[in-house]
Amino acid sequence: MALSSTACTLVTLGARLDVRTVGAARDALYAALEHEGGDVVLDLVDLESIDAAGLGLLTAVHLRCERAGHRLVLRNCPRDIRRVLAVTRLNRILHLDRRHLRLSA
Repeated sequence: MALSSTACTLVTLGARLDVRTVGAARDALYAALEHEGGDVVLDLVDLESIDAAGLGLLTAVHLRCERAGHRLVLRNCPRDIRRVLAVTRLNRILHLDRRHLRLSA
């Protein structure tokens, strides 16, 4: 996980967001929200797989950001992950940065 600070805070994930990695991801995302207090941009460029725990984390972080008056923005979301978000209908509540969509899997 990597953090950087600008008008928003950027967090980059590894290849998996699952039950084994969700704890570290949660810590990084919550720290990012508290660090700057602005929007949290989650870069998914390296993400290859996500499970129910990962989806639950995205939902929880999204809600925490909204309560704080900010947004969780998903950037560089791979096609396969966008498919999972569509099937679970999370694409209706999560913010995807349409300028930075990955066209390949």
